[in-house]
Amino acid sequence: MSEALGVLRRHRRALYGFTLVVSAPTAVLGCAILAWGFAATWDAFGAVRDYADRNIANEDSYVAYADGGLDPLVRVGAVVMVLQFVLALLVVSVLHTAYAVADSHARHDDGPLTTRELWRRSRPRVHAALAVNALTGLAVGAVELAALVWWSLVEGSEVPGVEPTPIGETASPQYTLVGWVLPIAIGCLGPLLYFRLSGATAESVLERRSPFVALYRSWVLTRRARWRTLGVGTLVTAGAVLVFWLARYAAAPLAHYAGLGMLWLSGGNVWITGVLVKILPTAVALLLLPPVVMPLVCAVVARLHGELREQQPAGPTTADTPARAERRR
Repeated sequence: MSEALGVLRRHRRALYGFTLVVSAPTAVLGCAILAWGFAATWDAFGAVRDYADRNIANEDSYVAYADGGLDPLVRVGAVVMVLQFVLALLVVSVLHTAYAVADSHARHDDGPLTTRELWRRSRPRVHAALAVNALTGLAVGAVELAALVWWSLVEGSEVPGVEPTPIGETASPQYTLVGWVLPIAIGCLGPLLYFRLSGATAESVLERRSPFVALYRSWVLTRRARWRTLGVGTLVTAGAVLVFWLARYAAAPLAHYAGLGMLWLSGGNVWITGVLVKILPTAVALLLLPPVVMPLVCAVVARLHGELREQQPAGPTTADTPARAERRR
């Protein structure tokens, strides 16, 4: 951590300048995607309001999103989430690439570094970093999906011998173990897997390895430092989560004013206004993560990879070619 902070201090102008340059268009694109989602569902929310108003006028009971009113909202919401995930993947890949280059530059004591030079040296390997992070996300997502599927199977009484506990009754030991402890344990494997693969981006960028070889090399490098990798990963993750929740709490008052604006813009549609008020603090907190949290996270991950590379045994590895080993020497 101290060495990573030292790299940040030494090249703070280039690193923070680069991070801000990346964060600004990220915020614009993120807001644009969100605005498109509301524009695409404008008529659907209008239909929801009309349906509710008719039932209220007739003094009938109603479910706001009945009669297919929820389907178009879910479809647009899924598209918005996918686009936001792609944007996040691109931002994380660019920042990890730049900080890996900066850490290598600082490790070799190559003098001052500018934002322009940092981008020039990072740009050729962004596509490789994007592929590495996409594969990492798929692997971690598969683990988390397995935990969710297992939990849903238990809740749906699909697991023989395990019945969900009725409301108000004490959970059976089988249900507690299989329905809660086991899914949580599987879900915890996702972050552990991500920590073990966290050095793959730097490996791909600095050693110019293919995405699959970079993932394998990250797994091999962190094998000798499992506890250090776990500790560093847990620390930076806890810091990121803490900043996210603090930013979400600080952004909560903005939801009131945004809700008033949406009420005026939508002609008093409380349904679309409620969605905006609900998601706005989370959206603001997520947009603040790149400039606030990512510099430290990327610097720490890059420095951890550099240390593990320096501690590896001398000589070519099984994944090395003689020419690559000679270039490193």
